[in-house]
Amino acid sequence: MSSDTRAGSSRRPPRNPYARLFAIPGAAAFTVGNLVARLPMGMFGVSAVIMISGARGSYALAGAVTATGLAATAVVAPWTARLVDRHGQARVAVPATLVAALGSLALLLCVRVGAPDWTLFAAYAATATTPNTGGMSRARWAHLLRGDERAVHTANSFEQAADELCFMLGPVLAAFLCGTFFPQAGTLVGVVLLVTGVLLFAAQRGTEPPPQKRAGHRADDGRGGGTSLLRVRGVTPLLAAFLATGAVFGSLEVVTIAYADDRGHKAAAGVILALQAAGSCAAGLVHGAVRPRGPLGRRYLLCAAAMAALMTLPLLAVVATGSLVALSGALLVAGMATAPTMITGMTLVQRRTPEGRLNEGMTLAVTGILGGIACGAAGGGWAVEHLGTAWGYGVPVAAACGALLLSTAQACATSTPGRRRPSRPRASHAG
Repeated sequence: MSSDTRAGSSRRPPRNPYARLFAIPGAAAFTVGNLVARLPMGMFGVSAVIMISGARGSYALAGAVTATGLAATAVVAPWTARLVDRHGQARVAVPATLVAALGSLALLLCVRVGAPDWTLFAAYAATATTPNTGGMSRARWAHLLRGDERAVHTANSFEQAADELCFMLGPVLAAFLCGTFFPQAGTLVGVVLLVTGVLLFAAQRGTEPPPQKRAGHRADDGRGGGTSLLRVRGVTPLLAAFLATGAVFGSLEVVTIAYADDRGHKAAAGVILALQAAGSCAAGLVHGAVRPRGPLGRRYLLCAAAMAALMTLPLLAVVATGSLVALSGALLVAGMATAPTMITGMTLVQRRTPEGRLNEGMTLAVTGILGGIACGAAGGGWAVEHLGTAWGYGVPVAAACGALLLSTAQACATSTPGRRRPSRPRASHAG
């Protein structure tokens, strides 16, 4: 073999699709910073509940404070994302993160000194400026991989697996810190990780998408160039499907904790839920390594149908056996459908979102998921109180079926006969 041939083979890109992603200059660096910043997203809620309930003796107050923060985030996060799109990630994310960090520290101090209850709500509401780090990371991949549909699919799969990992490890780390050291430890460590991660992420300017100060130019182009992305064709039913998917997650968490407590093993609930997240994380990585086939919209419908079918397994396990072991296995398998559904859904959001407004579109999707988690938690709690812990698993089944129906609606909304969809330079087809 000649030296030229050997040199050419040595420059051949790696066959592993994930290795190809991180062969891009700067990709590994911004990913490390983003993962550090994303881990606290699974820590803050648990840390706040432990801290407030321990000091004030009220889970109701702790739940109300965290719900207020969630509601504030649903309102503020899309505006923060719009500023990110218009002015750049580093320029907006760093000050927004510092404001959120001050809100968390203010909450800690208010709890520590015994300040009035209303101060807890005000302090935690200030954390709503926390930027959507996962959305910013996906926007970077979309910018770096423009036109490479398969690579974008792999990147979205990796990001979803990272989400699952962070939300699996975050609550465990928070509970460990608060229980081992002092009740405020989880919040303190979360603040340090968030600020450090965002600073590391923002420092990688070479991979940052350019700001779009005037994202979109026409309000009537059907692509959301106006003031609201909700007017873009197909976006509203897609966000509604994300709301229903979030309800699956929220109801599963509440019902599983209640079921484990009813069986006298409340401490096992965290491990059982971690298995569900582990199944989702593994499925997401496998999904990203496989070449996508068929239109994106059809793949999303198939994933939603699989999620609706597999979500029946936990209900069948507890009704038929009443065993926590059987429930653990059922949740592990059921989780394998959630990540592929989220991956294809997030890819659809990218396709529907106009150029220059990707952070805003991704944040709207995350807001829909968070709202669904809150609704699912409330619905799961009601079902446990009125129907029993076992039949409470009917709520995630109903939510998954709702997500399937809504995903069908969004597919119909984007396939009206006789209308040609505008082409986009960054994607070969819109699914």
